[in-house]
Amino acid sequence: MSLTPHLRCVVIGLALASAMTPVHAQKRTDTAAAELESKLVALEANPDYANAAAYERLQARHAVDALGSARQSQYEAAYYVADRRVQIAVAAADTAAMQQRIRDLDRERSELLLEASRRDAATARAEAERLRIEAQVRAEEAERLRMQSQSDADAMADVETALKDVAGAQAARLKAAKAREAELARQEAELLRGAPSKPPKGKK
Repeated sequence: MSLTPHLRCVVIGLALASAMTPVHAQKRTDTAAAELESKLVALEANPDYANAAAYERLQARHAVDALGSARQSQYEAAYYVADRRVQIAVAAADTAAMQQRIRDLDRERSELLLEASRRDAATARAEAERLRIEAQVRAEEAERLRMQSQSDADAMADVETALKDVAGAQAARLKAAKAREAELARQEAELLRGAPSKPPKGKK
């Protein structure tokens, strides 16, 4: 079937358009794909996301790779899927990293509480030991004072006994002296009574 001049012009125009369009479309496609690739590479290189959202990142990688090999007629749909997959991977990685951070903080908090509890227990044990030693020292001091008091009481009793002995000895000596004095006085009196009286002298 022969083409009319009008249809021939339309076909030629479409052919020219299709020949010219891929130049601009290919440039736009390469730029968009490069942007998604850059985002995905940055996500995969981030150490904070090393173990985060592995499945979502794998899906994003497949979508970006598919975008690079997509035909022009499928590009928009492929780009939409790849862009969404990359966004989902980033969001999932952020969420996973945040959850991991929360777990880390909870673990650190538990460790700090445990360490504080251990320090409190150690402080309590040290305080109890200090009080025990202080009580023991006080008990030993009280026993020493009691023994010293008992020793002082015993010494005082010995002194009092010695004083009583000295007083008793002095009293005995005094009594003996008085008895001796009385005996001497009695003997003297007897001598005086028994002595002959002198005759009176005569007158001359």
